[in-house]
Amino acid sequence: MTRMTIAQPARRRASAAAAIASTAALALALAGCVTVNTGGSNGPGGMPMGDLPDGVNQADAMFTMMMIPHHEQAIEMSELMLGRDDIDPEIVALAEQIIAAQDPEIELMEQWLDDWGLPSMPGGGHGGGHGDGGPGGMMSDGDLDAIEGAEGDEAERLYLEGMIEHHEGAIDMAQDVLDDGESTDVAELAETIIVTQQVEIDRVHQLLAT
Repeated sequence: MTRMTIAQPARRRASAAAAIASTAALALALAGCVTVNTGGSNGPGGMPMGDLPDGVNQADAMFTMMMIPHHEQAIEMSELMLGRDDIDPEIVALAEQIIAAQDPEIELMEQWLDDWGLPSMPGGGHGGGHGDGGPGGMMSDGDLDAIEGAEGDEAERLYLEGMIEHHEGAIDMAQDVLDDGESTDVAELAETIIVTQQVEIDRVHQLLAT
């Protein structure tokens, strides 16, 4: 059996540590150093963070900027299941479903950032963190390497168990913004994430039990 080498996720992962570090720094900036709708505040690297539009607050901005790399990593994890002959077709179908759902959500959130006058995260935002991973169930580089290097049942198990943790992190982030955010658009996406990713978690548990 020949395992396909996935070059694209490896390239994405190269900027992962910087993206996650920037996300964490931004979270602190938005939580404690930014005054909404009052100009003059800057985040990490001098990124402008003031003057958020009416109906959008710090929690909305933080959620959006953190959820983009979070979604990107779910796509990266799922791409590691594609194009291989040692992966159960049901798991391949789940991976394709995750990619299909989260790609357009990334585009939507990037459009929000543009509309709000906020940049995307520096460094591209793809991939996992380093060491022991990152916030919201983010996988570490070691976790991703383990999935990519494993074969058959072991690759499936690592992917499925990792996706449960990853999705649970997304659900927690979504619930936080429902509690603290103001944007009705962000709330609608958060509710969608909670529903769809819980369904996928339930499906993953079924696949692990078979």
